Amino acid sequence: MDDAIEERCMSTLHSRSQADARLIVAASEHDPNMLYATHFFAPDPFVYFQYRGKTYLVMNDLEYDRARRQARVDHVLALAALETELKEQRCRSIDTATALRYLFRKKKIRSVLVPSNFPVGLADRLRRLGMRVAVSAENFFPEREIKSPDEIREISRAQRAAEAGMEAAATVIRESRIVRGWLYHGSAKLTSEMVRERIVAATMRHGCLASHTIVACGEQTCDPHEEGHGPLRAHQPIILDIFPRSQSSGYWGDITRTVVKGKASEFIKAMYGATLAGQSLALRQVRAGVLGGAIHQSVLDEFQRRGFQTGVLGGRRQGFFHGTGHGVGLEIHELPRLSPRGSAPLRAGHVVTVEPGLYYSGTGGVRIEDLMVVSEAGFRNLTRFPKFLEI
Repeated sequence: MDDAIEERCMSTLHSRSQADARLIVAASEHDPNMLYATHFFAPDPFVYFQYRGKTYLVMNDLEYDRARRQARVDHVLALAALETELKEQRCRSIDTATALRYLFRKKKIRSVLVPSNFPVGLADRLRRLGMRVAVSAENFFPEREIKSPDEIREISRAQRAAEAGMEAAATVIRESRIVRGWLYHGSAKLTSEMVRERIVAATMRHGCLASHTIVACGEQTCDPHEEGHGPLRAHQPIILDIFPRSQSSGYWGDITRTVVKGKASEFIKAMYGATLAGQSLALRQVRAGVLGGAIHQSVLDEFQRRGFQTGVLGGRRQGFFHGTGHGVGLEIHELPRLSPRGSAPLRAGHVVTVEPGLYYSGTGGVRIEDLMVVSEAGFRNLTRFPKFLEI
């Protein structure tokens, strides 16, 4: 087929949602759509497809029996059985594409709709074998945005783990001693790595894994995603950002607090007060129907009104230069957005963070983050951990 004609066919197929089946090939350990579709954790890629209202998995021998017990699908098919049939038909090249093409021919599936992160090589191979493959330009499961009561319970459990990690961090920092401007725990300087170990251990006791946890101090706090390293200083801001993932459900929690061991400077106190006021302002607006971008702009305006400007100073971004919040679910960052790109209104059942921050080189950064469920009238805060600066 001529490339231009094929491209038009693909576009028509997508725009009219005329695909015979929906197809995902991915590892559910890393792909939120696959985990959402199957509720089955696996570290290696496998096949999911939906056809005529029924859902199917195609599994290798290693995972076949476990998938039959655990996956929430209608049918689990054995990849080995398909390969055996292909061998009996003297197929010279047997791979995932040929097995799928053989299976789909038996079911009279001629076209599939796949997510935007579908493997390019596999898509090309299926097309060469005569399949029509259309790529979804939208969210493959748009219903993922609105969390069910069960999903909210799982996110709440992950948030309890995040708070356990925060309590562990606050405790070890509170117990530390100030010696010549450094924090000491026992006879050694307290480091970001030591605090991070406490956090990880606490979240694991709640069945969650906290990766890339942020324990950043002083100048390191000026980069919002700097994980932090080395000894912690007294009288300087320490940003603690903990976002653990449940090892049983795959849902995430997310919390941030900023603390100072010792005495915070007057400027840090002012930054903290402004950040807390910005978060309160945002929370008063959170409800179904409000645009995420409008909430973000109001926080930015409040910071500017208080004299905290945002822009490029000394060759780097300073002030409030990230979004006010984001959706949380099977991804730590997902729709909706409370940011300049937040053009869609919030909806009841969204789970979002509200996490304004201020960052100035030479002083440090401050960020405060809570996690909430959006409702028609407002929100329900899933975060219980208190907010305080000096510790």
